[in-house]
Amino acid sequence: MAVWGFFLLGIFFFLALDLGVFNKKAHIISVREASIWTGIWVTMSILFSVVIYWLYGNGRIDNVDSLTPMEASLKYITGYLIELSLSVDNIFIIAVIFGSFHIPQKYQHRVLFWGILGAIVFRALMIFFGVALIKKFSFMTYLFGAFLIFTAIRMLVSKQKAFNPKRSFVYRNLRKVIPITSHMQGQKFFIKLRHITAATPLFVALVIIEFSDILFALDSVPAILAITSDPFLVFSSNIFAILGLRSMYFFLAHMINRFHHLKYSLVAILSFVGIKLILAHHYTFPEWFSLGFIAASLLVGILASIRDKGE
Repeated sequence: MAVWGFFLLGIFFFLALDLGVFNKKAHIISVREASIWTGIWVTMSILFSVVIYWLYGNGRIDNVDSLTPMEASLKYITGYLIELSLSVDNIFIIAVIFGSFHIPQKYQHRVLFWGILGAIVFRALMIFFGVALIKKFSFMTYLFGAFLIFTAIRMLVSKQKAFNPKRSFVYRNLRKVIPITSHMQGQKFFIKLRHITAATPLFVALVIIEFSDILFALDSVPAILAITSDPFLVFSSNIFAILGLRSMYFFLAHMINRFHHLKYSLVAILSFVGIKLILAHHYTFPEWFSLGFIAASLLVGILASIRDKGE
């Protein structure tokens, strides 16, 4: 339990440092700044596998699946790569939401910051219930596996429809609950208009991003449960992927359409983890194979996209 406490304190410390020091003043985040922070978060995430090795090697955490230190580290890295790869679509949706509500670039970081706090809470709840279901009902691995394969097939055959946040279920119902204005006053989420308090576009974008993350978590949480049902490994890999998503958004937002072949990488990854879940009670894939397959799928998708754009 102490490890969980230190981990959460560390996460909130970095978030406080982020908002209170590095981004205290609203500003447009350049590609250079975003690339530096992306590199920092990715490096920290990978280095955390060393912490994982130490924790499981010295019995500092409840090892519910009796993993060796190397197995725990490999499962963490594999889970992190899955979460990171599945975040690609999320980046595209965030860009559409910001564009739809005309959120100025210098205020986008604030929305994503508070969005991450909400995502941490929602992911924690979904992971808790997901792990509990798999531990209590063994047949859930078949259901989760079938769902991931269905998602992969749907992603492969469906034609992309333009996402319009202003026509979404969340936006339409949010308007019924609270007055919404198109006016903004700096970074405020709410402003006074005559005798009413109205939500600004910043708050509307935040709410829709939160609900979008919940929808994406329906795929990503079952996907990582195919790798491990250890709560700490699932949660830590999820959180590091989410924390790196903000800087990655500013780094990739203007280039995301260049990597259109990544769609097939995600299809391959979802299909693989789906099959892995279905076969969990009959065959266990080696950790090196799972990690290698996911890394290779991402690499092939990126290289294919770069080559296609170059021709």
